[in-house]
Amino acid sequence: MSSDADVDPADYPALEDAEVTVYENDHGLHIADDEVTEVSSQGQTPEKALENLAAAVESYREATADETGDDWL
Repeated sequence: MSSDADVDPADYPALEDAEVTVYENDHGLHIADDEVTEVSSQGQTPEKALENLAAAVESYREATADETGDDWL
């Protein structure tokens, strides 16, 4: 992980296989990017950015999981 802050993505189960970068943009928001899923999120603190990223990655994985059984398409 590359980061401006002392936060650990390993604290979030949804990010255990992620390659996370956290940085602060010019407007003071902390941005968290996952290079594996290409999902990004933001927050007022690095911790909140990671928390939001974990939720977004979890939603992304649920949405892209092929568990419907609809193989006819």
